[in-house]
Amino acid sequence: MEIFDLTIHELHDKLKAKEVSSVEATRAMLDRIEAVDGQVNAYITVTPEQALVEAEAADRRIAAGDIAPLTGIPMGLKDIFITKGIRTTCGSRILENFVPPYDGTAVAKLKEQGAVIVGKLNQDEFAMGSSNESSYFGPVKNPWNLECTPGGSSGGSAAAIAARTATATLGTDTGGSIRQPASHCSCVGVKPTYGRVSRYGVIAYASSLDQVGPLTRDVTDAALLLGAVAGYDPKDSTSVNTPVPDYLAGLKTGVKGLKIGLPKQYFIEGLDPDVKRAMDEAIALYKSLGAELREVSLPHTEYAVATYYLIATAEASSNLARYDGVRFGHRAEEIRGLKEMYAKTRAEGFGSEVKRRIMLGTYALSSGYYDAYYVKAQKVRTLIMQDFLNAFNEVDVLLTPIAPTPPFKIGEKLADPLQMYLSDIFTIPVNLAGTCGISIPAGFSAAGLPIGLQLIGKPFGEATILSTAYAFEQETQWHLKKAPL
Repeated sequence: MEIFDLTIHELHDKLKAKEVSSVEATRAMLDRIEAVDGQVNAYITVTPEQALVEAEAADRRIAAGDIAPLTGIPMGLKDIFITKGIRTTCGSRILENFVPPYDGTAVAKLKEQGAVIVGKLNQDEFAMGSSNESSYFGPVKNPWNLECTPGGSSGGSAAAIAARTATATLGTDTGGSIRQPASHCSCVGVKPTYGRVSRYGVIAYASSLDQVGPLTRDVTDAALLLGAVAGYDPKDSTSVNTPVPDYLAGLKTGVKGLKIGLPKQYFIEGLDPDVKRAMDEAIALYKSLGAELREVSLPHTEYAVATYYLIATAEASSNLARYDGVRFGHRAEEIRGLKEMYAKTRAEGFGSEVKRRIMLGTYALSSGYYDAYYVKAQKVRTLIMQDFLNAFNEVDVLLTPIAPTPPFKIGEKLADPLQMYLSDIFTIPVNLAGTCGISIPAGFSAAGLPIGLQLIGKPFGEATILSTAYAFEQETQWHLKKAPL
């Protein structure tokens, strides 16, 4: 097994035993990036010099007997995380040359443990997309089939795991942007409860929906990485001051007696046959392990996509108003006056999907439409949230598909944005409700494309979904299969 094939916990054991150094591991990862990323396009920026400096510091720390779970581990970050001295583009032309002066909280926590950052990962522009095709830096390709998308918006993060060009990565999830690419790339992705992980230093798309989470090769790594970045942060006014459990310690609790709900609105006609088969096999496996499965109802699910695209675009319209050519980022040239600078800068700097969502959000917030659209969407969001709370009075965890289909071809849905939006139909409600979810590998289609399984937990129930996922992983071992790259 190559060094770049190792999980966090496997590499940690080798670093601790002095069988390998962080410098060796980092060089192996950088060589791997150079060898295969030209095919995948998972990275926007690679930082070899800085990564090797961090690896040398990690080796000194290990030599002194000071080793944390992430010390010396080469990782990548979605290019939405503010990183001191490393350009942070958010996949957009408007921030193409932006170099931040500070680290966001999640990044700072990784550095405190001695993690090594090898680069910044490609994404849909400002996290707006489900296929990673809206990036100014070109689409990311799925390592399982280079003609297919890896999902989005954290497509670069998931593809880097599948291509083995990062031991682990962090992404963000606004409407499924961690879980859907994790499903499409056969890795593990966790969307924590809103407020569990600080958003300070994360470029905002939709502030009431965005949440930071890990993408990893197995559930053990997901537990380790989530534990490293979770916790209260006074710099983030939406951060929740509640204790963080030891996720790793609770992984092996098993599922005997666990009540798993199957929302009838998620097992719909039109579900791809391969996805349905994978879900049926997962349900049968959990039954064999002693879990109790029962049908539940989330009656307002049909309104989730419309509700999401009103709330998310309204918040995006507000958040993206700061990109005006005045303070930072791209500024148009040959301009005559302030208004022309605003208009020309934003026209040049933003891609078509971002412009579409800004216009939708501005319309929803405009005078005469605010109550009819935005306020009504917030009311429906409350109903969706209550659906989940009612279901969790009956069950401990919900089991659903991640996406209606396996990964689709690059370009297949670009001409029809509504079809693209519907690919997130099973993930969006979790963000609206503010609760937690995880995607784990659940098999492959007849064409060899990955299929993921979603487990949804109660608010701050990450420990339960992680242990439920771990039980499935240990039985199936789907996570051990490698992309043919």
